[in-house]
Amino acid sequence: MKQNLTIVKVGGKVVEEASSLNDLFERFTQLEGHKVLVHGGGRSATAMADRLGIATKMVDGRRVTDQAMLEVVTMVYGGLVNKGIVAGLQANGINAIGLTGADLNYMQAVKRPVKEIDYGFAGDIVSVHVDELKLLVEKEVVLVLAPLTHDKKGQMLNTNADTIAAEAAIGFSKYFDVELVYCFEKPGVLEDAEDDNSVIDSLTYSEFKSLQESGAIHAGMIPKLDNSFNAIDKGVSLVRITNIPGLKDGGTKLLST
Repeated sequence: MKQNLTIVKVGGKVVEEASSLNDLFERFTQLEGHKVLVHGGGRSATAMADRLGIATKMVDGRRVTDQAMLEVVTMVYGGLVNKGIVAGLQANGINAIGLTGADLNYMQAVKRPVKEIDYGFAGDIVSVHVDELKLLVEKEVVLVLAPLTHDKKGQMLNTNADTIAAEAAIGFSKYFDVELVYCFEKPGVLEDAEDDNSVIDSLTYSEFKSLQESGAIHAGMIPKLDNSFNAIDKGVSLVRITNIPGLKDGGTKLLST
């Protein structure tokens, strides 16, 4: 029988505010079994870029990563945000290590091809290698994964954190019974984006597509759900979308059928 592994992906707003971050540490510590934490940090990267006089360009919610911005996100995601989380977990009695995709070559990507838009040094994941990470997890080490990958030719790449969480979950499902939790500001997938009490308890792929067509589900929730259902299709046992208070068992459960 496989052991349980919970992979929690936390959005930038959660990890970039002291009060919510401390709440996250407390509730994450209470989760039983093996754990992995994947984080974003976009607002911190934008703030650092502003301080350095580097313009931020976004297209459809995605960051255009030129050479200057790549240096910023590598510094912020792999350093400032990542190590801050690691230090906070250590303060809460959790032995943690912060990693990018280049560390132990655990996640390799290619530079996104230029089509209608040139996203610069954005990475599209091509392979995941978790054999060495599995050994750390089994020793009760909590992995803290930054949204950075590499191409194994010396080039770091900025990569969507939701996608990293899904691909890591798929990779680990070979060895563990994996639950993937997307933790952000809302209590779950909402039937009405303006009403936090309209949480959908469970959601199938066909229901998701219907809600997308009606406009009830839109913007950044769409790629999050696409990643979630892809993870379920490829062996992840359960995906939930929730907020910090629902981290243990709340939010919306995504179903395979």
